[in-house]
Amino acid sequence: MNETAAANRERLLVVEDDPVTRAMISGYFSDQGFRVEEADSVAGARRAVRRVKPELVFLDVVLPDGDGFDFAKELQGVSDAGIIFVTRRDTDIDRIVGLELAGDHYVSKPVNLRDLLARARSLLRRRKIERETARRSTTITFGPFMIDLLRRELATVNGDPIRLTRGEFDLLAALVDSNGRPLSRDYLIEVVSNRHGEVDARTVDALVARLRRKLTGAGEPGVIATVSGIGYKLGIFAERNA
Repeated sequence: MNETAAANRERLLVVEDDPVTRAMISGYFSDQGFRVEEADSVAGARRAVRRVKPELVFLDVVLPDGDGFDFAKELQGVSDAGIIFVTRRDTDIDRIVGLELAGDHYVSKPVNLRDLLARARSLLRRRKIERETARRSTTITFGPFMIDLLRRELATVNGDPIRLTRGEFDLLAALVDSNGRPLSRDYLIEVVSNRHGEVDARTVDALVARLRRKLTGAGEPGVIATVSGIGYKLGIFAERNA
């Protein structure tokens, strides 16, 4: 591999204290074209983040010198890397805490490497789209609302904030960015699945119902329209701000 190709490889950090699991994941993703760095502790992960600036981190929850959840929150403050928890801790509480605090996916051991690769590539594509969106503009006005895609904030044009969960924001951002083009439930499942565990059409419908209540409560009914047999679309005009 020439130097240019090597420099363009996506950077992955595997934080795992079990050497067998770490070697298995690292070897597989190296074979798939990633530039892989390894760490077996929180301290080692901190050094690796400063050195290689990873685009994606596979993070165990239980580490010898710290808690993976705490490190994930710390990581968010210094990096925009995607985070996928890879751990044996698989209770519903752990999964919810991990996804709400910082994680983009939560994967249980033993690891299915092909599934992990699919999740990693999906997350990296999503992050790339977010970066491209941020370069175009960060704010879009639709009706009496303004959404900031970079800050992940929704407010009325008068400046009154509207609180959204992560799933609600991701779904609304996709609809606003499409500006009236219908989005299928399958597509929206993919959008929301980056932030939640098991996601299906019912999850999407529930998020839409919650969004409609919040937006109608702010004085604007009909923001999200149902498209029979397809999914949903934005029901009012959206304009990307200069």
